[in-house]
Amino acid sequence: MTLRRARQDDLPLLRRVYASTRQEELAAVEWNDAQRAWFLDMQFDLQARTFAQAYPEADCQVVVCDGQPVGRLIVDRCSGAIRLVDIALLPEYRNAGIGARLLGQLLDEATDAGKPVVLHVARSNRARALYQRLGFVVSAWDDVYLEMQWRSDGDADQPKTSEVAAALEWT
Repeated sequence: MTLRRARQDDLPLLRRVYASTRQEELAAVEWNDAQRAWFLDMQFDLQARTFAQAYPEADCQVVVCDGQPVGRLIVDRCSGAIRLVDIALLPEYRNAGIGARLLGQLLDEATDAGKPVVLHVARSNRARALYQRLGFVVSAWDDVYLEMQWRSDGDADQPKTSEVAAALEWT
């Protein structure tokens, strides 16, 4: 597994990766293929612009396994924390340990840099369980997203356990 900087010619792959993250959600919508494609293209473009504005110095990388591009990893290292902006793999490469290895490398980097790792995850996203297994803890939340932090010393700024439990009941 390697990472390389995303290029303009990776856009079809990046769009496919993004679309794959929305499949379950769109399965419930009664749209034809053209409507789904239009929606996914619009949402991908909006997300790309939002990420570029919020994290202008973030590294957008393509995940490559055995010579095949299989996903993307976007990381912003410009603050006092390493922010995992996005990680996504094509469905056929999920649950194969790739995401855990990528996160492990990021946690090693954070340990060496003495920085926490911060991410946001949708409450309903199954990746939340992976983050928790790796030692991320919920540090803030709203109705849709959880902010999670990981620190090498395990001392994440976290709310009381009862507050987190109440927040997670919404999922």
